[in-house]
Amino acid sequence: MAEAAPLEGEYDYVIVGAGSAGCVLANRLSADAKNRVLLLEAGGRDNWIWFHIPVGYLFAIGNPRSDWMFKTEAVPGLNGRALNYPRGKVIGGSSSINAMIYMRGQAGDYDHWRQLGLTGWGWNDVLPVFKQHEHHFLGAGEHHAVGGEWRIEHPRVRWDLLDAFREAAEQAGIKRIVDFNTGDNEGSAPYHVNQKFGRRWSAARGFLKPVLGRLLGQGRHEDSGSDFYFHAVKFRALEIAL
Repeated sequence: MAEAAPLEGEYDYVIVGAGSAGCVLANRLSADAKNRVLLLEAGGRDNWIWFHIPVGYLFAIGNPRSDWMFKTEAVPGLNGRALNYPRGKVIGGSSSINAMIYMRGQAGDYDHWRQLGLTGWGWNDVLPVFKQHEHHFLGAGEHHAVGGEWRIEHPRVRWDLLDAFREAAEQAGIKRIVDFNTGDNEGSAPYHVNQKFGRRWSAARGFLKPVLGRLLGQGRHEDSGSDFYFHAVKFRALEIAL
């Protein structure tokens, strides 16, 4: 494969990796026209059908075209086994190959991180940030919001088996709930998913592609002075002069 052409320029921000976090950073930082932002991605474009059809994760995970194919070190507690560690090799990163489950986690974990000294990481600190980027099917309320870039929908499929499982769980004392993302995960409910009208909603679709006018593909946008650049080879070295 051909070598990537040298890329020279001066930037206020260099984002290495157009994965989930990189797409959000590129979106937010380039919103200020004074910022010159360079976004680098060593994976490929999301121009493969299995990046967009929800069941496609079965074909994307474990495929060198779309997965960096990492493995963990051998784990003594797993009888010396090394586990596969899928990471998305494409714009959008792992949000382009995962199972699309939207799960924030437990409020108590965030509050514990704050108690350990991570200022700004308590549940009440991060909840407004979650809500800022959401477009949630439950609508605006205490826990969710609408109008953001991150699309969250109810799953479009159901199985009688899962309904029966929830009924059995309720009989065993595990309550039915509507939403796992209120800060308390206890209960039984269908996962909410990052989809729009039955298609995967990756970080690239939500945060990156809508601002490609500010980060023009493989070229400088004359108004913002920002770049979005990727080449489907692994970067051997990246030299940045500060």
